[in-house]
Amino acid sequence: MIADIGGTYARFALETAPAHFEHQASLRCADHADFHAAVTAYLGTLPADMAALEHAGIAIANPVEGDQVRMTNYHWQFSIEQMRERLGLQTLVVVNDFTALAMALPRLGPHQRRQVGGGAARERSVVGVLGAGTGLGVSGLIPAYDGWVALGTEGGHTSFAPRDEREIAILRYAMREFSHVSFERLLSGRGIELIYRALLDHAGRPVEPLPAPEITRRALAGSDAVCTETLDAFCAVLGTTAGNLAVTLGAFGGIYIGGGIVPRLGDYFDRSPFRARFEDKGRFSAYVRDIPSFVVTAEQATFVGVSAILHEQLRGGAPAGSGDPARDGATILGQIQRARPQLSPAERRVADHVLAHPRSALNDPIATIARAASVSQPTVIRFCRSLGCEGLSDFKLRLASGLTSTVPVTHTQVTGEDTMLELGVKVLGNTASAILQVRDHLNRETIDRAIEVLTAARRVEFYAVGHYGVVADDAQFKFLRFGVPSTSLTDSRLQLLAASVLVPGDVAVIISSSGRIDELLEVADAAHARGAAVIAITASQSPLTKKADVALIVDHVEDVATHVPMISRILHLLVIDILAVGVAMRRGAPNGAALPDATAAGLDETQGAQPDSAQPPADAAAPKAARRVGLGISSAGPLAHLTSHSR
Repeated sequence: MIADIGGTYARFALETAPAHFEHQASLRCADHADFHAAVTAYLGTLPADMAALEHAGIAIANPVEGDQVRMTNYHWQFSIEQMRERLGLQTLVVVNDFTALAMALPRLGPHQRRQVGGGAARERSVVGVLGAGTGLGVSGLIPAYDGWVALGTEGGHTSFAPRDEREIAILRYAMREFSHVSFERLLSGRGIELIYRALLDHAGRPVEPLPAPEITRRALAGSDAVCTETLDAFCAVLGTTAGNLAVTLGAFGGIYIGGGIVPRLGDYFDRSPFRARFEDKGRFSAYVRDIPSFVVTAEQATFVGVSAILHEQLRGGAPAGSGDPARDGATILGQIQRARPQLSPAERRVADHVLAHPRSALNDPIATIARAASVSQPTVIRFCRSLGCEGLSDFKLRLASGLTSTVPVTHTQVTGEDTMLELGVKVLGNTASAILQVRDHLNRETIDRAIEVLTAARRVEFYAVGHYGVVADDAQFKFLRFGVPSTSLTDSRLQLLAASVLVPGDVAVIISSSGRIDELLEVADAAHARGAAVIAITASQSPLTKKADVALIVDHVEDVATHVPMISRILHLLVIDILAVGVAMRRGAPNGAALPDATAAGLDETQGAQPDSAQPPADAAAPKAARRVGLGISSAGPLAHLTSHSR
């Protein structure tokens, strides 16, 4: 079930196929006591075989910051979790209506929007969204990886700023009724009525209330001069708001206008003062002139956006602990659930708070989060960094992406019934999904730090065992090729001996999927004892991470039943590629060697051996390192069972 809940109407539909909506109904909110009553009334109209729902996505004209939803322009309120239970749903996703509209924009065709004025949209640029109806909704889209992050804002409540004498008169009149005059006070159905009364008062005429639909009808018919002036003022103020949004966001992807009012104005809006006011930004007029503006004409745009969010939530954002590692790991919430046992008691309290209240954690300042979890503010930062995030803001960006499920990551199980072609498609698709997750969790600070240490190194030695020996061999080949003295050590009998003769200025790069191999932990201790730096490519919260000066974290859950690490090994090879490219760029390629291709970094010849075991060391205590930072790279799920790769 998909729903769009406004202050006047509640619209419902069943999505029976992607973007195919049936049994659409529009119910007046005033006819129902609360949200549950409206949903129940709608379900009562459905055929008996369609009334048993499992999943629902709701767009609502209200900020959605936590479990409790209270509508701004209507009296309905409810708990999301309690409503899910009352309706007998497995999933209930509730989002702001303009967040949903924003998420629909990348899915709309050219025939579902109409451009107003000039300008050309830039590919993969920020997009602004606003629209007037019962209230004024404002949102935006930020390109993130292969998807988008929708902004949940309440920009309609920013303070109205008049631009001419007529609007100053409107502001004076509005201030008689409201202590704070926001843009929403004017850019809404009630706002049209307010502007009409204000213009009558300004003209010295008796103030006679008139409903917004009648004002609009008379203006479009040209039968009432004051109504026409009202609609012109409305469009001009909307132009100011849209221009402000364009400048604030740097929305070179365009400004899109939805809502229940503007799309119904048709050609009148195109001829209105909207675009002239949009571009009226003084010294920044040329800046705004290049930004296009569009009217969303698709009738089901909000449904499309809610559907997209719900679909991705079901496909990749299952609650942690669902029993499916691929689904559990698709969002940062799954990553928190997996890392929780290894966190300190204080960090665990932060994790529990985020898992229980993800939406409030997304919006709350650090002081509020710390107070709710009964920890200090530095503990909140440590918690974020333990997940491979640079800090709280980076953590919130990833959390926002997870909650709206805007970055699709897929996993398809290989089965015995697959043809060889199907097997190949699944293997490549699963590997590609894992690589996308790696890209989503790159941490600039730790990459820079690791490359800085490697660039200054006198000598670099790569340590690995089992299947990951090929990663060490690959690393040695690349670093030697670019003039860095390097050695690959994959024999556990030689590793400790080699580490015992390191000197200051040397770097030991230890590669381990589990980070719990006793021999490799001893290598880290020996390297530190000799004054060498240690870089680890390993799992988060592992003992090896705690021993490293720089930890490049690769979190990937292989299917241990196969006893063959496949995708995780590719992820480790990619981390080596990143380091090799970075060091080559910093040092310059010697002897005329070409720099590595960063778009297709080498996955060199690999061969099977025994997988890196996961035996925990007897003593997990780790000495302090001078500087420890983490690169979070997370890809969860028992991805492909079979894969191969070549150079």
